[in-house]
Amino acid sequence: MNTVKSKLCMAYWLVTASLFAGAVVMVFVWTPTEQTMGVVQKIFYLHLPVAINTFAACMVTFIASIGYLWQRRQVWDDLAVSSAKVAVLLCSIVLLTGMIWGHSAWGQWWTWSPRLTFSLVLWLLYVAYLVIRPSIESRQRRALVSAVYGVVAFLDVPLVYLSVKLMPDIHPSSIGLAPEMKTTLLFCFLPVTMLAVGLIAARYRLQRAETLSMQEAEDPPLDTIAADPAGGFT
Repeated sequence: MNTVKSKLCMAYWLVTASLFAGAVVMVFVWTPTEQTMGVVQKIFYLHLPVAINTFAACMVTFIASIGYLWQRRQVWDDLAVSSAKVAVLLCSIVLLTGMIWGHSAWGQWWTWSPRLTFSLVLWLLYVAYLVIRPSIESRQRRALVSAVYGVVAFLDVPLVYLSVKLMPDIHPSSIGLAPEMKTTLLFCFLPVTMLAVGLIAARYRLQRAETLSMQEAEDPPLDTIAADPAGGFT
């Protein structure tokens, strides 16, 4: 069974890598260069899919946090922290690519526009989520506090998405794309989404292994307890 899982996992990552290679070819060979911004506009084909998958990873943490508050099962907490780690990684890429794009478009690396500000707040919220967890020693209390935090932190996601529509912002609310550009953008969602899903799944497996290992250390099975010569237990 482990061999089958390993082969399926390898096949998944090979497909993901192949799709990424195809996306790179489409972006730099097949898709026309935008007339105003030039080649730097091509970062958009990575920036937007990663941003949407950042929201999706945050939603997984949100749903898993609700799941823990409802059922108090450790698997929900393991899923929540796993997706939060991926959300931080993806949000970091969003901020970096946005800064590169913004420097070319507006001549500055950063501006405190609503969308950029809420995006930075989102990153800080989930970084704080990961920083706070190790400071809570009790596993149950750590999971409970993290679950409440995970629900509250998600409130920033709709603010990031709606900020351009609700407030004056340097970001355009929509971008006109040629048909080839739209096709390339849609295709780029495939490898980026598969990467996000694969990272969450991989991190979840590691997290479950760590949790089970800690549980075994805290609650050793009875057959590992040796009897003393007097008939008691050591």
